[in-house]
Amino acid sequence: MDTVSALPATTDRAVAMLRDFGSESIAHPGGTLLAHLQRVQARLARWKTRPALQLAGLCHAFYGTDGFPTALLPPDRRHDLAALIGAEAEAIVYLYASCDRRATYPALHQADAPVHDRFTGRPSVPGPQLRRDFAELTAANELDLAIVDSAFRDEQGPGLLALFTRIQDLLSADAWLECRTVLTAPAS
Repeated sequence: MDTVSALPATTDRAVAMLRDFGSESIAHPGGTLLAHLQRVQARLARWKTRPALQLAGLCHAFYGTDGFPTALLPPDRRHDLAALIGAEAEAIVYLYASCDRRATYPALHQADAPVHDRFTGRPSVPGPQLRRDFAELTAANELDLAIVDSAFRDEQGPGLLALFTRIQDLLSADAWLECRTVLTAPAS
């Protein structure tokens, strides 16, 4: 099956599963968790990322994240999400959700730097594509928060801009442009 033509149907099934797990009633900056996830996916689509990354953007919080601990599925049910969105997209979701940000972000710009897994405590070194996907998803997620929550942007913006500046080689031109535009906007 062609991944591009499968994207709308898979997206619809993923949204239905997110709703089944209550994402419409979980508060999140800018409204609900579901609204946030859909905005992240839409941003990734505007940046013309691969379908697998767009699906990962929609599903990136299924296992919770280092910044948002509410999980819809425990990590031991990865196979359930992979059956829905595909193994490639699920691998991106898992890497994003499992990342111990404090341990990972300082060296993320180094090609051989590990991503520290907060679930297992083990580090792993993702390949180049997965590292780029992780960086792009991180940018899409953080930019959504910065856009919908000016206090978040004012507080976290300088650190995020420093992070995205360090990893700009991992970001698409569209992502890097939006990082600079949003994170250097005048304080509200």
